[in-house]
Amino acid sequence: MKKHLLISIVLLMAVLGANAQSKYSNEFLSLGIGARGLAMANTMCAISDDVTAAYWNPAGLSRMDKKYQLSLMHAEYFAGVAKYDYAGIGFKIDDRSNVALSYIRFGVDNIMNTTELIDAQGNVDYDRISYFSASDNALLLSYAYNFEKVPGLALGANAKIIYRNIGKFAHAWGFGLDFGLQYNHKGWQAGAMLRDGTSTFNAWSYQLTDQIIDVFQQTGNEIPENELELTMPSLMLGAGKYVELGKGFNATFALGLDCTFDGKRNTLIKSNVLSMDPHFGMEFGYKKIVALRAGIGNFQQEPDFDGKKKTTLQINLGVGVCIKNIVSIDYAFTDLGDISIAQYSHIISLKVAIDRFKKQ
Repeated sequence: MKKHLLISIVLLMAVLGANAQSKYSNEFLSLGIGARGLAMANTMCAISDDVTAAYWNPAGLSRMDKKYQLSLMHAEYFAGVAKYDYAGIGFKIDDRSNVALSYIRFGVDNIMNTTELIDAQGNVDYDRISYFSASDNALLLSYAYNFEKVPGLALGANAKIIYRNIGKFAHAWGFGLDFGLQYNHKGWQAGAMLRDGTSTFNAWSYQLTDQIIDVFQQTGNEIPENELELTMPSLMLGAGKYVELGKGFNATFALGLDCTFDGKRNTLIKSNVLSMDPHFGMEFGYKKIVALRAGIGNFQQEPDFDGKKKTTLQINLGVGVCIKNIVSIDYAFTDLGDISIAQYSHIISLKVAIDRFKKQ
């Protein structure tokens, strides 16, 4: 009688059940932003130096070369089913201090809600189908300061507000802090970021109708209750080297190491307590006009058909073009050759940087 209703409830329950797992809470904030960083396999902790540093390492905001910076990005995953968007604006207060405001959204829109497909008389009425969105949203307020007495040393922090919702069925508000450090000396760069340093919490609230609760009970599913979900701290480490090759050519080499402390994950280096995910990136540029990028990361152990495990990795490529040192257009091609189960993605981002506005 409630076959169609049960299908929707099972799908909904799968989403709600995932929210109860704090190990991967707020995982959308681990995807990365900006086509440059994504093309270089997220190796930006030490080398980020523009408005996108608010995400990679807020200390990098101190190296913004223009007073105002605006950055936008759009990406689509799973053959366009999921939309991933970012917008950020940075402002140089003075020679020592910088601030930025960033917004990140990962969402799936136009999901069919068939929980009311069958009316009270047991008739199927397709006009009763509605649509909803499931989205994760984050707003980051960032600050960076570089020290005059220790040239090259900068500290930064993020205060972030999280809002996650699953249509009218559930939503959560959260808050957390990130802390970052960068040090640069003669082309060598090092960085560290403590993400969710205070632990980030999400307070979930569920709005389930009596009809949904009735189906949950009939199918033996646990009825979700309002709960507090925690995102445990993680440590991002990075190092990089900028090299002048002569005649306007240059290169940047970077590596990163993401460390999590919430149990074993499917990473290259793992234990029951600590998991470490290494990634490597490089960029070859000509002056500040054009750059070619590549990166490898996402090392995983996957079982083969015969049960033996093999190591897989993800290869990313990208290119960037800068027009008059004001407008930068970056492109990234990720998940080359469909190495993972997800479809590859084309990612484009835009950055505008200026020192002052023209007077009318």
